[in-house]
Amino acid sequence: KDYGYLTVIAKPIFWLLEQIHSYVANWGWAIVILTFIIKLIFFPLSAASYKSMARMKEVQPRLMNLREQFKGDPQKLNRAMMDLYKQEKINPLGGCLPVVVQIPVFIALYWVLLSSVEMRNAPWILWIKDLSVPDPYFILPIIMAVSMFVQTRLNPTPPDPLQAKIMLWMPIIFSVMFFFFPAGLVLYWVVNNILSIAQQWQINQMFIKRPPN
Repeated sequence: KDYGYLTVIAKPIFWLLEQIHSYVANWGWAIVILTFIIKLIFFPLSAASYKSMARMKEVQPRLMNLREQFKGDPQKLNRAMMDLYKQEKINPLGGCLPVVVQIPVFIALYWVLLSSVEMRNAPWILWIKDLSVPDPYFILPIIMAVSMFVQTRLNPTPPDPLQAKIMLWMPIIFSVMFFFFPAGLVLYWVVNNILSIAQQWQINQMFIKRPPN
């Protein structure tokens, strides 16, 4: 099969899906198990990212103080924030990395679901009768939106008001987009979000229990 410029990623994904399907005999559960496997592969990257976000949460009060102190001088504010990040060894963009890295996997899976004959009319459970078409009742996109909202609540609030608004609206925007995506793709993202929430909560708990420096 040719999946375009992402064939190099899509072919191994479909091969792995086929192997899983040969054991579970259900493409929906195969996608769920595939998500677990992909999550395990990206675990070191995700763990580092969530630790970075937890550190951001710790320094949040100091960031707010800097914003108040340099309210009228954006250049000094940026320098002060960069100095703080450097001092605390924090990557302010660290939380975005797992999402960025998974985008090619996400797009490759999208083409697998659209292009693979095996996925057409492939049911999962209950109301999902075809994983290659959108969820007819929008249940999975709604679950995905809720899971994204929970994730944003676990993340530290960005110091920039514009970023904070983007984080607030992102679950709504994504859920509307996912209304039109194949149910199998939304299923992958829902399971991925739930696993991310569990991982993020555990890391947050570790930082809460950690004695202060």
